[in-house]
Amino acid sequence: MATEVRVPALGESVTEATVATWFKKAGDQVAVDDMLCELETDKVTVEVPSPVAGTLAEIVAAEGATVNAEALLAQINEGASAAASAPAPTAATPADNSAAPAAQTIAVMVPVLGESVNEATVSTWYKAPGDTVAQDEMLCELETDKVSVEVPAPAAGVLGQILAAEGSTVQAGGQLAVIGGEISSEATPAQASVSAAAAKSHDVEDAPSAKKLMSEAGLTRDAVTASGKDNRVMKQDVQKILAATQAAAAPQAAPIPPATPIRAAVSTDDATREERVKMTRLRQTIARRLKDSQNTAAMLTTYNEVDMTEVMALRNEYKDLFLKKHGVKLGFMSFFTVACCHALREVPEVNSEIDGADIVFKNFVHMGIATGTPTGLVVPVIRDADSMSFAEIEKAIAEKGARARDGKLSMAEMQGGTFTISNGGVYGSLMSSPILNPPQSGILGMHKIQDRPIAINGKVVIRPMMYLALSYDHRVVDGKGAVTFLVRVKEALEDPRRLLIDL
Repeated sequence: MATEVRVPALGESVTEATVATWFKKAGDQVAVDDMLCELETDKVTVEVPSPVAGTLAEIVAAEGATVNAEALLAQINEGASAAASAPAPTAATPADNSAAPAAQTIAVMVPVLGESVNEATVSTWYKAPGDTVAQDEMLCELETDKVSVEVPAPAAGVLGQILAAEGSTVQAGGQLAVIGGEISSEATPAQASVSAAAAKSHDVEDAPSAKKLMSEAGLTRDAVTASGKDNRVMKQDVQKILAATQAAAAPQAAPIPPATPIRAAVSTDDATREERVKMTRLRQTIARRLKDSQNTAAMLTTYNEVDMTEVMALRNEYKDLFLKKHGVKLGFMSFFTVACCHALREVPEVNSEIDGADIVFKNFVHMGIATGTPTGLVVPVIRDADSMSFAEIEKAIAEKGARARDGKLSMAEMQGGTFTISNGGVYGSLMSSPILNPPQSGILGMHKIQDRPIAINGKVVIRPMMYLALSYDHRVVDGKGAVTFLVRVKEALEDPRRLLIDL
């Protein structure tokens, strides 16, 4: 039975493409998802995999041809037909295994990434084509907006072909690799050490549009840095060279002030010492969310200071017993979490969010604890913190903090927070204005505990003091409510007994 290979979906408003390269020729055996050819549109390169296993019977659209969406590219005779055409084994000779249908392959797919997460970046491949893998052995790691996702092997076997290289973007439910089948001979992340010079020595067919642009501009292939597969020059590679040439020529046509050549020379020297690193998805998301918060909320910050004498004395008195009984250290975060929960009951608008024309009041506290990690800031959420004991809060903070630093937090563990605490004091910050974590309406900033002289009952004494900062959304929280919240937190920390009798 013959199966048609047609042009896949090319993207919104894209109606045609150019056949850049055929990786198989008529008569070749192909396995499911083997790469057949590569198409080039105005913006992207589209790879066309084999829909079935069998023999490539006919190539309808040759390299360089322009094809429309859904156009016929080739035909494949499926596995049974291909096997039938092979010589039958004789009675005296064992059957030749090479005439058997293609070996069964197992697809390695992008796992579930989390609610509302549709794509990820391939961060690291731990295996290379040809490596033997055990079931559930780590193959690669994906990076989403907030978390890293590990991809285990769905079955034991040999890693055949890697379809998504390091740095590429993959969609939820997309295919990453194949276990079984033929080992890919194409460049993979594990083969990235091959030099560009060696790659250029291969007989590689550049994209037709790239060759046309190079010819029109009088460029040689060696003058262009290739970004396509197998060191193939793509249209956008040539466009970059042309754009850079035009940019370099532009200043020469305009009058140049006397000081400009000196600054240009310094700038060129500095450029050789700079390092350009692509932002991770996590860092891009942090940047976008924080800027959205500034642009959306009417953000304002109010400050106060708290005398930490009583909390520190209580902690020092009971920390050993607390550790012995509960198996976790007694820190300051549990005191601040409980104090905030009490204050939020009195000032519920700080524990609310705006939804269109409505204010949604939360009759519970899902406390976000901002945590710094090697890859950026994340905010794991402790659910129903208002109903937890000091020990339960400390255990939850320790467990989620460790998971955050190891990149093991799930999306569910960072969603649904109603209020956030950020402790810049652990890094030595004396005072700062935290930015809201949308759609929340309040965030408390803790800072460094520092001995300072203060006046008490007409006398100057030295006390361990901490500045507190509450940033809030003025659209829903009035100044009176914000100040009242911060005063209640201050009162609870300066006299922790108030927490026991709910004052």
